[in-house]
Amino acid sequence: MKYAYVGCRTTKERNARGNGLVVYEISPEGHWTEKQCLYTEANPSYQCLDLEKKYLYSVHGDLTLASSYEIQEDGTLKHLNTIDIGGKNPVDITVDAENKHVIIATLQGGTLYTVKRNADGSLGDVVSTFTYEGKEPGKVSTVHQCLWDQKKNYIFACAQGRVNGFGQMRALKYDHSTGVLTETDRFMARTWDEPRHAAMHPNNCWLYMCEEKGDKVLYFQFDEETGKMKALQELSTVPETITSYSDASEVMIDPSGEFVLVSNRYTDSIAVYHIDAHTGYLKNTGFYPCLGKTPRFFCFAPNGKCYVANEDSDTIIEFNFNPVTGQLIPTLNIIPTGSPVCITFK
Repeated sequence: MKYAYVGCRTTKERNARGNGLVVYEISPEGHWTEKQCLYTEANPSYQCLDLEKKYLYSVHGDLTLASSYEIQEDGTLKHLNTIDIGGKNPVDITVDAENKHVIIATLQGGTLYTVKRNADGSLGDVVSTFTYEGKEPGKVSTVHQCLWDQKKNYIFACAQGRVNGFGQMRALKYDHSTGVLTETDRFMARTWDEPRHAAMHPNNCWLYMCEEKGDKVLYFQFDEETGKMKALQELSTVPETITSYSDASEVMIDPSGEFVLVSNRYTDSIAVYHIDAHTGYLKNTGFYPCLGKTPRFFCFAPNGKCYVANEDSDTIIEFNFNPVTGQLIPTLNIIPTGSPVCITFK
């Protein structure tokens, strides 16, 4: 781990204080030093690397744009191009198993876009789309993620219903040659629970999904032969003594594959659950303060530490993670960053 790329919101509409896509160099001792802050379009947010880790792709929240960047030898970024995919508010982006296409999920667009990767790493044309229908013609369900299974044969895409659509998670089979997505199964959530993100266990069988408004984490079994999902468990992401407003935001599985973690905005905490090694069922082991406001995103770095992006306190907080107990222990390494919403390590 040498570089971190942080997407930061920039607009007044988002009450943001960020200035663009920030590049940090990380020393062997773990010290973060800002090397570059690159502004191409507003709200660079969720991002991913290509499979060779030569290029970075970023979506621009609240717009209809996605950008490509070449990673230079010193870790800084060179902007290649920005394309307009047409779907409003892209919120997630990922590269397929052959490094051939980029998949983008759009919230208000309600659509997954398959975009060609050009030979020079830039983004090409949209080659396929998959739209989640809404309650009426012309309305959509708002897609919030495009998550691969471990073999990159399926996309799991959560969607919120909001007013005009249906809260759900679909399993979509991916055609590697054409980029076309075909539905194999669908889970319909309770009204207003609002599925947001999911995480796939390394065994490619256990799938965990968090619901934003319901403040819940659900456990599914997934059959990669049939593409079917089976919901088996539901737990709260906040303690039973919490009665205030809360929004679940991100769900991750720790590097050992033994714990599921879910962040909660507004209650500003992270819930930790132990995974039963035989059944995949969850048991809560604790709730930990994220030491900031609005943990929209968190992830594990190659060094095993957990980094929490607290959007509304302008901080990235580093935690040690105990792989035996699941405890999150702050290291007191705080990286000041304006409105951070995504972190990608290289």
